Order: sequence, then C-alpha cells, then structure tokens
Amino acid sequence: MNTPSSVGATSEERILVLDFGAQYLQLIVRKVQEQGVRAEIRAADITLEQVRAERPAGLILSGGPASVYEPGAPSLDRRVLEAGIPVLGICYGHQLMAHLLGGSVEPGERREYGFTEIEVVEPGGLLEGVESPCQTWMSHGDRVERVPAGFRVLATSGYTPVAAMGDPQRRLYGVQFHPEVRHTICGPTVLRNFLRQACGCVSSWQPADFLEKSVAELRAQIGGDRVLCGLSGGVDSSVVAALLDRAVGDRLTCMFVDHGLLRKGEPEEVCGFFGALLGERFVAVDAREQFLSRLEGVVDPEEKRRIIGETFIRTFEAEARKIGDFRYLAQGTIYPDVVESGGGPTARIKAHHNVAGLPEDMTYELVEPLRTLFKDQVRELGRQLGLPPSLTERQPFPGPGLAVRIVGEVTREKLAQVREADAIFREELERARLDRGLAQFFAAIADIRSVGVMGDDRSYAHPIILRAVVTEDFMTADWARLPHEVLARVANRIVNEVKGVNRVVYDITSKPPGTVEWE
Repeated sequence: MNTPSSVGATSEERILVLDFGAQYLQLIVRKVQEQGVRAEIRAADITLEQVRAERPAGLILSGGPASVYEPGAPSLDRRVLEAGIPVLGICYGHQLMAHLLGGSVEPGERREYGFTEIEVVEPGGLLEGVESPCQTWMSHGDRVERVPAGFRVLATSGYTPVAAMGDPQRRLYGVQFHPEVRHTICGPTVLRNFLRQACGCVSSWQPADFLEKSVAELRAQIGGDRVLCGLSGGVDSSVVAALLDRAVGDRLTCMFVDHGLLRKGEPEEVCGFFGALLGERFVAVDAREQFLSRLEGVVDPEEKRRIIGETFIRTFEAEARKIGDFRYLAQGTIYPDVVESGGGPTARIKAHHNVAGLPEDMTYELVEPLRTLFKDQVRELGRQLGLPPSLTERQPFPGPGLAVRIVGEVTREKLAQVREADAIFREELERARLDRGLAQFFAAIADIRSVGVMGDDRSYAHPIILRAVVTEDFMTADWARLPHEVLARVANRIVNEVKGVNRVVYDITSKPPGTVEWE
C-alpha cells in the first residue's frame, strides 16, 4: 500500500467521514478516533473545492440504505475520487465508488445480513494482518459484481464476489462489510491499515479534554442567562446537570417530571438523591395525570413518543413560569437518539421523544452537550465529573419510560403489570449477580392474550416479554445468554405474583434487526 510522503506532510491528520445515511455513522468517527486520528462528519454532497479547502488526510464514505441505481440516490462528485486523496468506501460507499469509477453493481442473489465470513484473496495492504477466513458484519442487498479498472479483488464471501477491493496506486479502497462494528473481528485492523498506510497518519492525535471543552462551550452558549435542565435521574441527564453545574453554577435549575411511566421506586429514589444534592435548585413535578390522560387510546408508538415529548415541554414551560424565566432547556440527548430519529439521508428507526418528538413551537433554545457521545462515553464523562457509581453505572431507561415497553395502549393496569414484572426481573438478576454484566434488561408487555391453565382453570391473559442485551455502544446489541435456571425463577415469580399475566417469553433478537426497546 503506497504512502506518498506528501500526504502526511501537507495534510492535517484528520479524516472526513461523508454521510450517505448510515446508522453507524458516528460509530465510524469513534472507531477512527480510537486509532488516534481525528475524524469529522461532512455531508455527502461536499464539493471537490470544499474537500481541498479542508485538506484531510483521507476520506471515508459511509454506508447507507439506498441503492446506487435508485433515482435520487445520494452520490458524490467523481472528481473527489480522482483528487489523489485516500478514500475508503464502506458498504454503500464501497458500491458507490465502484459505480462512479466504471465498475458494476447489481442486486445480489440474496441479502447478506449479519455475521458473514470473508476469504482474503490478496493479503497485505488494506488486509495486512487479517486472518482468513475472518468474521465480519454485513447488511446489504446489492453487491459489486465487477471492480473498476485499476482495482483488484482483495476478499470475497459466499454470496459477494467483491467483499473488499483496492487500487493501491490511487489509494482507493472499498469493503462491503462494516469494519466499524465490533462484530467485524478484523475491523480495527482494516481501519488502522487504511489510516496509517494509505493516509500516512501517525496516530498521534488524542481527543481534546471533552470535559473542559464542554464547560467552555456551555458558558459561551448560555452566557449570563438561566438554564433549565430536564432531569430524569438517568445517566445522560445527570451528566448534563453536572456539566451545567460546573459551567453556570447557581444559574442552573433542574426539574424532575414524574410522568407516571417510571420503574418501581424510581421517583422516590431520584427525588431523594437530587433533592439532597441540589437543594432549592431541584424542582419535582407530579404530572402523572396529564401524561396518562393524553395517552388514553393511543396505540401507535410514534404517536406515543410525540405526545410524551410535547407534554414534557409543555410541563416544563408551565412549571418554569412559576419559578422564573429560562431561555435555555438542557436535556441528555445522546448520539443513538439522534441517529435513530433520522434526519438528512439517515432513515428514521423511531422518533425519540427528545429529538423528533419535540414540538416545533417550543419557546426554549436547546442545550445538548452530549449529542455526539455514546452511552459508555457519557458514563466515562460522569466519572470525570465525580458522579457516584450509583449514577454513572445506572441502567439506561428511555425518556418515554414504560410507555414504550407496553405494546399498544398505555393503561393503568398494564403499567402496574409491567412495572411489577420489571422489578421482579431486576431483583432476580441482581440476586444472581448477573446485572453488572448486562448493558440493559427489562420487562415489556404485549397487546395480545394467550390461553393458559392456572389453578385447574382456563386463563386468558397477557404475556410478559423479558429482554436483556450486551453492547458497547447501543448502536448494535446482542441478546444476553442468561442461565436457564434464572429465567425459570423469574418466569415462575412473574406468573405467580403479577395479576393478569400467564406467560413469560425471552427475546433472543439482536440489534439489528431488532432494537433494544420494543417500541
């Protein structure tokens, strides 16, 4: 793999990641930065002149849901690929590179989705140090059938004749698999080879101190104004509150809104901790009736999220007027919330209440310092801020709460059922000392009934779905292999202790194709 000295000498050690609608977009940035190289996202329609003005060490073309042959499919100025800048195309970016440079892209014989082994055809260069076969993660329907002139096939898979390709002379490379996800065993090696050998990066960059940078940016954004922080008691909003406390001090007020959709014992726990910590700067609001009444009869999950997002804002507005004027509203939005809510070429998976669920006419200006971070990065930031493990290691809980763990209409009966089942699941996992090894675990309830036998009589009741996952970043996740005896104990307790439930099932779906939550 050629490394012209001019690349490292004249270009900043920085990679531009072009967005073609990838759900894993920020994950690419993160994995590049883990290699010690700065990375930033840019729109796919960036011009050659703009690229040259930024003088990057290299470009990465992201994946995306489109087909290169679809009308209106996102594309790239071909001259960018001919400008002498190293380029790595991933999935859709790989196909687009082949398409623009004269190769052939066609629908595959079948979709290749999930774990896929590749066979290295040409070792060295981009695939130096990659064992063959190597487990990768793929998600595609189209495939490159013929590489452009000057390219060579570097790897294949069972259904993909060009799993990786390269033109070392022009430093152009493409991979059909996703090197940015942890399921691709050789992913870090492939990225490192591209960054160091093709781009000439020496991997000396270290991320700036996010804590101090965030504090400075918050002070600049808020100035002398007051800020209201929506505080749920979860990891994300707690870290935002701690950042703001350091940045603006007594000009911060934190408001906890009990929407009636929390887990068992949670309102009391949150109010006790933050009431003692913040004193008069902590305000608790009981809004259970407002939320539950607005959710009556609503079954569509996107409508639930919209209603909850709007009701949160209206509650903040109404309660904040009682204690003063606030220009800014801070919330714990993190990157997976933004990605899944869609925007630009990225497909919407679900409208997170704190992103796409917000009303357009809200009176606040948003403050979202964690918007580019993943959950584990937020936890680390919380540790830097001195927050206790009871907060930094807290299990994620969605803003809409149990409303998105109830499939169908949110009723008081279903809330009681799923709340109690969730408490039993958590209690048994903690008793078995399995809770710390899991990223998230909970109970959900489906809007169906099934026949059962209880007390020698026929029952017709709801099933409870148990969900437990392991993940590093919540962009992808795998189901947890819990011991059967623990699952049996949980199921036995739930059907005996939760009225109106006669069946318990365990969800063994990864993300993708599922999501962590049920709605």
